[in-house]
Amino acid sequence: MPFGIKVVRQNYEGLVENWGKYKKTIQSGLHFYVPFMQKIRSVSLAMQPKTLNKYSIITKDNAEVTASVTLNYHVTDAVKYQYENTDSVESMSQLVRGHLRDIIGRMELNEVLGSTAKINQNLAIAIGDLTNTYGINVDRINIDELTPSSAIQDAMDKQLTADRERQAEISKAEGDAQSIQLRTKAQNEALIATANANAKATKLKADAEKYRIDTVQSGLKNADAKYFENQSINAFGEVAKSDSNLIVAPMDKTNEFGQMATLKKIFKDDKDKQ
Repeated sequence: MPFGIKVVRQNYEGLVENWGKYKKTIQSGLHFYVPFMQKIRSVSLAMQPKTLNKYSIITKDNAEVTASVTLNYHVTDAVKYQYENTDSVESMSQLVRGHLRDIIGRMELNEVLGSTAKINQNLAIAIGDLTNTYGINVDRINIDELTPSSAIQDAMDKQLTADRERQAEISKAEGDAQSIQLRTKAQNEALIATANANAKATKLKADAEKYRIDTVQSGLKNADAKYFENQSINAFGEVAKSDSNLIVAPMDKTNEFGQMATLKKIFKDDKDKQ
C-alpha cells in the first residue's frame, strides 16, 4: 500500500486520525501515513495574538463604556484544543469578555477610567486556569481602550471645561488678592517711611530751634547795658523811618525821646512847604 509523507514543522504537534477518529499525537519531523485512511492535523503551539471585537459594558453607575481588548495565548493541549471544543479560541474570547464585563460592572465610571492596570490584573486572576478546559493558556491580557459613550464624553468635556474655568477664576482671584496685598504693603511701607522722615525732619527742626534759642540765651547772659542801648537805638531808628507819630521809649528816656515826634512833624511840614 503506498504511503503519504507529512512534515510536522517546529513548534507544532501532529494529530493522527484513522477514518476521522483521533489515534495519536506526533511531534515535529518527517512522518508517513496511509492516504485516504489516515489524516494528520497540524496544531501550532506557538504564542499567538488575538484582538477581541469592541463591545459595550455597563458600569455600576449605569454608564456605558466600550472596551477594546488584546491578548496573547498558546495551545497547551492539542487534543483538547482540536476535539473537545468546536472553536476553542472563540470560547476563550467569550470567557475573557464575560469576566471583564463582571469586573467593570462592579466599578463606577471614574474608577474604571483610572484603573486600567488594576482591571488587567483582576481579569488575569479571574481567568486563571479556566482556559485550560479548551487546551489554551492566556499569557497576557491588555485593555487597550475604555471609551465612554458620546453622551458621557460630551458631559465629561463640559465638566472638564467648567473645572478649568473655575480653576482659572480661582487663580485669577488669588493673583488679584496677592497683588492687592503687595500693593497695600508697599503703600503702608511708604506711609511709614514718610512718617519717619517727617518725624526726623521735625526733630531736626526742633533741635535747630532749641540750639538757636540756647545760643541767644547764652549770648544775652554775657551782654552788658551798652548792648541793650544799641538795640534800643536801632529800634528807634526803624520807628523814625515810619509815618507813625507814636514812639515807645523807656521811662528813664522819656524827656529825651518825647520831642522826637514833634521835631519829625516840624521837619516834614517845612519840607512840604519847600
